Amino acid sequence: MTGLHLRGVVLPEGDGPQDVWVVNGRIRTRPVPGATTVVDGGYLVPGLVDAHCHVGLGAKGAVDLPEAVDQALADRQAGTLLIRDCGSPLDTRPLQERLDLPRIIRAGRHLARPKRYIKYIGVEIEDPADLPSAVAEQVAEGDGWIKLVGDWIDRDTGDLAPLWSQDVLTEAIKVAHENKARVTAHVFGEEALPALIDAGIDCIEHGSGLTDDTIARMARHGTALVPTLINIENFPAIAAGAERYPAYQRHMRDLYARNTDTVAKAVEAGVPVYAGTDAGGGIEHGRIVDEIQALTRVGMTPSQALGAASWAAREWLGFPSLTEGAAADIVVYDTDPRADLDALRHPKLVMLRGRIHS
Repeated sequence: MTGLHLRGVVLPEGDGPQDVWVVNGRIRTRPVPGATTVVDGGYLVPGLVDAHCHVGLGAKGAVDLPEAVDQALADRQAGTLLIRDCGSPLDTRPLQERLDLPRIIRAGRHLARPKRYIKYIGVEIEDPADLPSAVAEQVAEGDGWIKLVGDWIDRDTGDLAPLWSQDVLTEAIKVAHENKARVTAHVFGEEALPALIDAGIDCIEHGSGLTDDTIARMARHGTALVPTLINIENFPAIAAGAERYPAYQRHMRDLYARNTDTVAKAVEAGVPVYAGTDAGGGIEHGRIVDEIQALTRVGMTPSQALGAASWAAREWLGFPSLTEGAAADIVVYDTDPRADLDALRHPKLVMLRGRIHS
């Protein structure tokens, strides 16, 4: 039996150097005779995770497959080896067949109302009562996740407003769960959150409008949060471009001003928080390290922030870390990234499915 051998500090345990072997793309914890040593020293981190990413999405909607490949390669170069593709207008299943690209967990397309989300991205549902059946359709198109648009600007009121009623959300999320899928939702403001959380949603994206009450509800329900902190930095520019809607402008600026405190309260309350860049459209791919560092500014320790983009996120998404039989998705660093997150910008070796990418 041939294989590869790596020796280094394996995170998250980090109890001194350990030996790891790789055979047929899988981790082995017992010696493999004749294995070739490819790493001797450093820190072995379970492949990074971008839990909110849009492979296949560009500034004007869907991109072609070659551009989607370039997006995924940019993520891989940054150490991201697992992506929860949080809604895409492009069918990215051909990318899942490529062994050199990060693993992609697809969520199908965004589910929205007419004129209540970005053009050309989502499936627009005329009658809100049709949301449960649309969820059932998207379950078949994805890999166990559904993406709802929870709120967006309502041009009649001139501000953020929910898209769905409590009863429709409850039925739609029930349909997803019965089909072994989890549900997440784009939410910027405050008003849409109680109904989503109480309907049993599994995750909230952005969550800039969280309050003490909805944070407590999420903590009770175990609802996850992916705050996309580097995307929230775009709020002032979004507000500046919305002069026709002064209430919306004020609201977006207020959400931005208090976002650090908002997410910090969620972290302190024990809400599960994971790293996601919202790459695609306005955010460049390959920025997972920026998001990890941003998480430390909302109260996470460097180890917690790294875990939110590695071992903790992998467990949440159903992918084990560097244990016997797990996929050999490993990023190796010369120095301990828990001591200095900048080390994450300089991977010594990237191994995906047991294949080395320098």
